[in-house]
Amino acid sequence: MKALIAEAASKNILFTVHALDEMNSEDVIITVAEVVDAVVHGDIIEDYPEDRRGQSCLMFHEKDRPLHVVCAPKANYLAIITAYRPDPQKWEKDLKTRKTQ
Repeated sequence: MKALIAEAASKNILFTVHALDEMNSEDVIITVAEVVDAVVHGDIIEDYPEDRRGQSCLMFHEKDRPLHVVCAPKANYLAIITAYRPDPQKWEKDLKTRKTQ
């Protein structure tokens, strides 16, 4: 999956309206550079092979601050579905494992 993401990202990266809304929330601004860094250098922490948008995954990357990015590789581009700062209330200390309720 990581190879598919890299190949799709090398062609083009498109952001959904939802991703842009999340990236530009009043609480925190997430830059395009941070998202690109996350998909290039991040780890896949969840895989969604049956996603209605086609196979997608959740990636985690922490450079200056922790970031989650959901992306879906397509033939001619990488779709960024959302990007957000992980909520410690919902994630374990590693920010890669969901807390069980």
